[in-house]
Amino acid sequence: MDRIVVRASEPLQGEVRVAGAKNSALKLMAACLLAPGTHVLDNVPGIADAVTMGQLLEALGASVQRTGPRQLTIEVPEELNHEAPSDLAERIRASVVLLGPLMGRRGRFRIALPGGDDFGGRPINYHLDGLAAMGAKVTQAGDWVEGASAGRLQGTQLTLEFASHTATDNLLMAAVLAEGETVIENAAREPEVVDLAAFLGAMGARISGAGTSRIVVEGVAALHPAHHEVVPDRVEAATYLAAVGMVGGDVRVLGGRAQDMRMLVEKLKSTGLQIEESPEGLRVVSEKRLRAVDVATLPYPGVATDYKPMIVSMLSVAEGVGIVTENLFLGGRFRYVDELRRMGADIWTEGHHAVIRGVPRLSGAHVVATDLRAGAALVLAGMVAEGETVVSGAQHIDRGYEDLPTKLASLGAPVSREPEGH
Repeated sequence: MDRIVVRASEPLQGEVRVAGAKNSALKLMAACLLAPGTHVLDNVPGIADAVTMGQLLEALGASVQRTGPRQLTIEVPEELNHEAPSDLAERIRASVVLLGPLMGRRGRFRIALPGGDDFGGRPINYHLDGLAAMGAKVTQAGDWVEGASAGRLQGTQLTLEFASHTATDNLLMAAVLAEGETVIENAAREPEVVDLAAFLGAMGARISGAGTSRIVVEGVAALHPAHHEVVPDRVEAATYLAAVGMVGGDVRVLGGRAQDMRMLVEKLKSTGLQIEESPEGLRVVSEKRLRAVDVATLPYPGVATDYKPMIVSMLSVAEGVGIVTENLFLGGRFRYVDELRRMGADIWTEGHHAVIRGVPRLSGAHVVATDLRAGAALVLAGMVAEGETVVSGAQHIDRGYEDLPTKLASLGAPVSREPEGH
């Protein structure tokens, strides 16, 4: 167990490169199970969740090796196991996207209910209902869910009640080997869904409409291995934008893609943050205290819920009062607010709203990361706090960031990592 130690920062300067997207890489790794042979994925981030997903694939019979700093080579056998060990599946939310590939290749699965960040229930009924509509018999008993089909899944018309990102991923992967045409209505539109569809297309899948609310899949009998590069992580890019907004500076975020987070970029510009776009990435400049704004999370292309902790942290030192509304996950997504209050933030919450009255500066404190994005938000808060801030629970941050302390330190922030109890 490590902790992250932060002191007040001068304005940030320099450039930082965004790693591959966590929310794409894990799904692409799972998708490799759909075709036997050797797959190569580039720009896979060096994060804890990718290690766990690799262990899950190996438990199912695949071989996973780091063949470069950000490259994975995944060897998938002709015969796969169908049961994912509970101790691994319970560590990460993304373990749920093994259902689609296992149904497509193996015709059955048995997996423990997924884990990951604990911020309220995120049921998987959209996944299970979709697989059942394609012909799978799905049962849930206790903490386990099982599925089986007598033969190939059957293409059908699927309409998601909610534009779930992971349900879209799962059903898309199940549909590529199904018999006939599958139409997914109200599909998620995230860039990571488009990235998955591109990888599946490189494997021989027939998919149209990815990135829109209607995806059409014409099932094929078999797929083949492919070589693919993971898209950059838009949430990591947003973290650096928020950091500059809070402490000031001039930073180039290499690999940041404004087109993947257009609504967030426009919202940040309305606070006074200067953001310039180029083929290499984003340049973000902040020369004065930001203005408060109101923000509501919505399905893509709206402001993602993963951005919200960084936004709340940023607004805690902005001028004025801002209201942040959580519309996607109503349970537990404001747990980190208590930690920000310990640092002197003036935040009041009721239901799915947080009212943030900006203060000029926070105060250093010992705080605890409650989940991945909350942990990053607390590190940013420490950069605008007088004295020293210690963020315990660095393992949460490691799940989705590739050495965040070192990257922030490269921009001039006094951020370091040390063993807990040091």
